[in-house]
Amino acid sequence: MRYDYLIQEHYPTLTRSEKKVADYVLKVGSQLMYATMSDIKAATKVGDATIIRFCQKLGYNGFSDFKIEIAKEDFTKQEQTRPADYYDDISLHLQEALTATAKLIDPAKLDQAIDLLSQAGKVYLFGVGGSAQSGESFASILLRVGVQSTPVGDPHIQAQIASLLGPNDLVVGLSLTGRTKDTYDSLKIAKDNGAKILAITNNLNSPVAKLGDVVLQTAIEEFLNGGSVAGRISQLYIGDVLTQGYEQRNQVDAVALRERVLRSIIDKSID
Repeated sequence: MRYDYLIQEHYPTLTRSEKKVADYVLKVGSQLMYATMSDIKAATKVGDATIIRFCQKLGYNGFSDFKIEIAKEDFTKQEQTRPADYYDDISLHLQEALTATAKLIDPAKLDQAIDLLSQAGKVYLFGVGGSAQSGESFASILLRVGVQSTPVGDPHIQAQIASLLGPNDLVVGLSLTGRTKDTYDSLKIAKDNGAKILAITNNLNSPVAKLGDVVLQTAIEEFLNGGSVAGRISQLYIGDVLTQGYEQRNQVDAVALRERVLRSIIDKSID
């Protein structure tokens, strides 16, 4: 049974505090999958126990179980409405990801991010899962303008590196949700050691964003569809914009750099 039907069915049996949670859930709908218990507490002024009891009265083990069910319903709904020419639908979704991310670019924040990159001694890219793969690609994009950066996807290695950084170093933290614990923990260590933090994330109020000296915003929410192509495109678009901004600011001779790189690999092609 759909979660909204379940809420309506059980509504008369809920306490006054639980009804506040129910009203909030019905108001935000499927967007609840991106919310935390802290978000709900702030909106409804109830405690953790009330939220958990509410979920259990609907038949779920807890809040995470409830969010997964909402995500499944939302994903199923999208799949049922997907057109027969699904490849056109995918293309449109990726285009929308780029357009939405472009609209979130703050020129002032972008300039500050370019400053951080221009002034950095060592540059590291921290992310896990799909964001780690984005970090690998971002590092290769930066090479085009002569910036050598190190992508690190292992949280243990991230923590060790972060402990050795200082004020002249920059860590770029990649997390779409901004709530990835491993990434947050590594960035916190780097921040505590004086390193500069550039956060690339959807949520400006997320824990990862709050660590950032500068935050550049992406636009793709993921929950059940973690590691999506659209999410990575959103991150890499920001990376490409930042790289080209660095190139212009520092008057990089991009042609000469590309020639040097090309000459280094041209013999690796099979005739």
